[in-house]
Amino acid sequence: MRVLVVEDERNLADAIARGLRRQGMAVDVAYDGSTGHEMAFVTRYDVLVLDRDLPGMHGDDLCAELAASGTLTRVLMLTASGTVADRVEGLRLGADDYLPKPFAFDELVARVQALGRRATPPAPPVFSVADLVLDPAKRTVTRRGVPVELTNKEFGVLAELLKARGAVVSSEELLERVWDANTDPFTTIVRVTVMTLRRKLGDPPLIETVVGAGYRVLETAAA
Repeated sequence: MRVLVVEDERNLADAIARGLRRQGMAVDVAYDGSTGHEMAFVTRYDVLVLDRDLPGMHGDDLCAELAASGTLTRVLMLTASGTVADRVEGLRLGADDYLPKPFAFDELVARVQALGRRATPPAPPVFSVADLVLDPAKRTVTRRGVPVELTNKEFGVLAELLKARGAVVSSEELLERVWDANTDPFTTIVRVTVMTLRRKLGDPPLIETVVGAGYRVLETAAA
């Protein structure tokens, strides 16, 4: 899941980003509304964690523009004011959810995860291909019933390939969906991660390289 945090309190923004990354999310941060606006309209994010009172461009204006654009990005609005009137106004502007400060971090994570599930076309709760099973909610992978231990990035790559249902996913798409904006676009990290993922999943191979195009998961694996 790709998340953008737009929050001018740097310590809070960085703390939110660190916490969400620990949950396996790819997180970018903007410290003012203008930068957040630019990033939100250049990269497709699943969820935008948006402070309301921002310098540069007010969070209300950014939220309204995103809603008007028809984007699939879901907005979780944060604010120091938690009155009913403020919540209603935020939702009317186009926010999908509203969380007053101070908040419990576990609740923030749960709300971001819930919004992320609504940001993309419906997907099965559990992915199953051949003898491989991936459970996004439990963050578990098994093959032939045996648990496979994956890093967050390996799990993210495998999940994106399974979501594609046999279609080819390019390295650029994987880089955008699993890593954050600080990753070098010319890096070989996707190739290396896929190579490690193949090794951990074992034989027969499930991930196919389509030369010049990307990767896909084979619907069936040859014995």
